[in-house]
Amino acid sequence: MIEEKMANNSTLESVFSHRTGHNSSQPSPFTEIRENPLKKYAHMRQSQFGGSKPYYTSVLWWGGVVLMGVGELGNFAAYGFAPATLIAPLGCVSVIASAVISVVFLKETLRASDIVGGALAVMGTYLLVTFAPHTSTHITAHLVQRYAVSWHFLIYLSLEVIVFSILLYLYKRRNIKHITIVMLLVSLLASLTVISVKAVSGMITESINGPLQLTYPIFYVMVVVMVASCAFQIKFLNQAMKMFDATEVVPINFVFFTASAITAGIVFYQEFHGLALLNIFMFLLGCLLSFLGVFLIARDRPKIKTQDKTFIAMGKIPGRKSKDKVQPEANSNTYGSLAAKLMCNKPGPQDDS
Repeated sequence: MIEEKMANNSTLESVFSHRTGHNSSQPSPFTEIRENPLKKYAHMRQSQFGGSKPYYTSVLWWGGVVLMGVGELGNFAAYGFAPATLIAPLGCVSVIASAVISVVFLKETLRASDIVGGALAVMGTYLLVTFAPHTSTHITAHLVQRYAVSWHFLIYLSLEVIVFSILLYLYKRRNIKHITIVMLLVSLLASLTVISVKAVSGMITESINGPLQLTYPIFYVMVVVMVASCAFQIKFLNQAMKMFDATEVVPINFVFFTASAITAGIVFYQEFHGLALLNIFMFLLGCLLSFLGVFLIARDRPKIKTQDKTFIAMGKIPGRKSKDKVQPEANSNTYGSLAAKLMCNKPGPQDDS
């Protein structure tokens, strides 16, 4: 009897972990588009062969983690060598690569929208690389200090703080859970992230090639801004992924993030200074084509179907014949609680005799 109850409890724990996403071998809906395809491939292989080991014991999964880390490290280093207005829009390349790898390794269906979206994104990338500003100034501590107190950045920062406060009030106090509000909060934080990341990366690069820049206080101020903005950006992005589909969040986040990064590069680092009008127009056209390409690739992606969290499938519990779903009474004290769900273990008239 004790062994049977322990088996039932372990089964329930596996059901709950599958629903909440903890210790689950199934990827979340977010991984359908943005997760490293090698990590998702490891998840699928483990699920297919029915392995009992945790996913983090897979060499293939760790390979995906390492590749993601190397990619992010390269992205961080790139801000020290190239303008932010060039690096940020090139994020669409990762979406194209994920779509290609998903077809090759994950055997996902290649849709017509994927081909059209990839072609548009490639055209947009070509225009971005061709007409974006290619000269990047050496980022020193004195230069960052001068940019940080410039009047146009102070005006931009003041407007950003005001807009962020209004959006946060609507989101938290008025409880308006619209995807545009959440993604605007993410993008406003992202502009500070881009400014601080480029400053930190640029000062580290300058310290390696020339005079040491790490002794100036502005370096550590930018490190704090980078860590804080990244943390809150991830927080709001995770909340958006819980409330909305990945097919909505991914393209909107890419568009808003790219727009905020370009704006930050123009205002803080003055990267469009002296750029010809034709170059600006073609650069914006390239951004538009990239946005459209990402939207076509991301839209209508298959979603992982999850059951309602307030129900437990009876077929998941040993000793039960019924395939129906059970839910505690709405007026009971244990409604929606773990104790109410564990009541399914009590023997009932449906148990085997």
